[in-house]
Amino acid sequence: MSTLFIKNMVCNRCIMVVQNELDKLGLNVKKIKLGEVVLDKEITSEEKNNVDKVLIPLGFELIDDKKSRIIEKIKNIIIDLVHHQDNHAKTNLSDVLSSQLHHDYNYLSNLFSEVEGTTIEKYFIAQKVEKVKELLVYDELSLSEIAFRLNYSSVSYLSNQFKKVTGLTPSYFKQIKEDKRKPLDSL
Repeated sequence: MSTLFIKNMVCNRCIMVVQNELDKLGLNVKKIKLGEVVLDKEITSEEKNNVDKVLIPLGFELIDDKKSRIIEKIKNIIIDLVHHQDNHAKTNLSDVLSSQLHHDYNYLSNLFSEVEGTTIEKYFIAQKVEKVKELLVYDELSLSEIAFRLNYSSVSYLSNQFKKVTGLTPSYFKQIKEDKRKPLDSL
């Protein structure tokens, strides 16, 4: 078996695209999730180069070094927590990251800041604000329902954080409904 680590996989569509490209190359995927693909056999360096050649034009790339893999895993865990889990339980981000990545949170935090130039917390907040934008545009939930869904302690806390990041209040953002959302992989 061989595991490939892939940068910029942020959604289920990304998983489908990567799966499709690997299928075209004749590589047998045993398991695929955000940022990680397990193949049924070891691949040659030529096959790895071919994978890179098809993925790069699509906005993905293979990650070889350990630090980059950890950074990508941190991002994928945060994206999954914010965008793909309707988790109403209070989760401590540092505990989640430490337990899933088997590293001390201080190590993860320092590594992330060193490589990304921002903190894990700021990245997490940016993801939450993007999710708030998405939910506001869908216009299916009230602001208090959004605050509850994203584990904000109050609507005013959500509003303050939203305004600090975007410069707009959630209600004003909802009024203008321009596409102010950024692609997840550009955060």
